[in-house]
Amino acid sequence: MNHALARTQLDNLRADLQQLAGQRISNHAFSAAARAQGELLQSLPPRYGEVLLGLLDRLEAGAMFTEESCSFSHSALVDALTQWASKAEAALQAQAGPNT
Repeated sequence: MNHALARTQLDNLRADLQQLAGQRISNHAFSAAARAQGELLQSLPPRYGEVLLGLLDRLEAGAMFTEESCSFSHSALVDALTQWASKAEAALQAQAGPNT
């Protein structure tokens, strides 16, 4: 496991998430980029990958909606992904120890 690469991939995911929040990249582009962060997902407990993939599936399924609807909320998914990234950062930090 390469901790530095995992941190870089998390930083990249967060940058892409900002692009998604501003609707400067598509749901599918964000999802593809997030799924490609293999070192990050391997560095985290398995449950993190399960949750992320579930959120990405919902994001992709919601791509057919152009606006907020009762069945899809782009902003709620962005919020959930942001929360996931914060928890992933905390988990990586805990694995690295107090000196990082």
